[in-house]
Amino acid sequence: MRFAFVLFKYFPFGGLQRDFSRIAEALIDLGHEVDAYCIIWDGPLPKNINVHIAPVKAFSNHQRNARFATWLKKTFQEQHYDAVVGFNKISGLDVYYAADPCYQDKALTLRHPLYRLGSRYKQFYQQEKSVFSTKSNTEILMISEVQKPLFQQHYHTPEARFHLLPPGISEDRKAPQNAQEIRSEFREEWNIEKNQQLILMVGSGFKTKGLDRALLALASLPEKQKANTRFIVIGQDNPKMFLAQAKSLGIENNVTILKGRNDIPNFLLGADLLIHPAYNENTGTILLEAVVAGLPVLVTKVCGYAHYIDKANAGTVLDSPFSQPALNNTLTKMLSADKIHWQQNALSFAAKADIYSMPTRAAQIIEATALKKQSTKS
Repeated sequence: MRFAFVLFKYFPFGGLQRDFSRIAEALIDLGHEVDAYCIIWDGPLPKNINVHIAPVKAFSNHQRNARFATWLKKTFQEQHYDAVVGFNKISGLDVYYAADPCYQDKALTLRHPLYRLGSRYKQFYQQEKSVFSTKSNTEILMISEVQKPLFQQHYHTPEARFHLLPPGISEDRKAPQNAQEIRSEFREEWNIEKNQQLILMVGSGFKTKGLDRALLALASLPEKQKANTRFIVIGQDNPKMFLAQAKSLGIENNVTILKGRNDIPNFLLGADLLIHPAYNENTGTILLEAVVAGLPVLVTKVCGYAHYIDKANAGTVLDSPFSQPALNNTLTKMLSADKIHWQQNALSFAAKADIYSMPTRAAQIIEATALKKQSTKS
């Protein structure tokens, strides 16, 4: 069968983009063909996926997305696909991979009422409605239970259209047999002394991930502990305001901010603690990537995958509502503690939990949706 995968923007280090690629690979492994349709493709073109870049431009993202939807509708009238799979909310999808939170809920609860008079709101709301309304037949792949009640509250989406997927942690994130050797080489490469501890933060969208909160927590450490603590942040975002914040807090020498990169497993093995004090997070794949590497985690409860940290007893989950003093105190305690029990718990959980099969399960649901669509037509 032939499948069309739709995504606004592809870039190599985004979590959604990695899921996009891995689900496509799972379908290809089942003997199917996958074509990709996007507005922007930033990175090398895959050999086994045909990439189509839409010839659309506009002054604003929502206008560009609307023109993309129009172009797709015309294109799919000329091209036959057994199913159209979307990784952003857009009309005409057979399957939607729900990585993003409920837009309508945020518009109603976090925005001024005047916001809903603008064209941006109207465009994004209509696209979300086209996926989740009772008039739609789109099957929805959920990667967390967190947002489902919100979609149902605003759109009354039938329960039967939701499919909860297990996490899909890549096997290369697991701690290998020579993990200690990799850790030693990494710490030597990054000039991390034996008496120093390394805090790690990974994720694009520094504001949403809570980098400002993490910097405040680092600055609050006792002076001796602070002097022996390094903080490396990795992600695709503009670091300017956060570097300025670090300087104003007097911790600029403790902090290194890097762009997205391919050697994240080495950082997970080389660090002493992952911090993830996000404002909101549908899942938080990096949390489980840390677990399978044996890295203790400090995370806010709002993250969809935070419950796995509790279940594995692999770190600390901060209760909601968020408290900066609680984050500060917990960071101090976790850096001072012996972390071996968190590490052992994490690796034990990683060995037996179903946290790797998302791409395969998603591909099976997409395949079944296409077959159901074929049978309905016949």
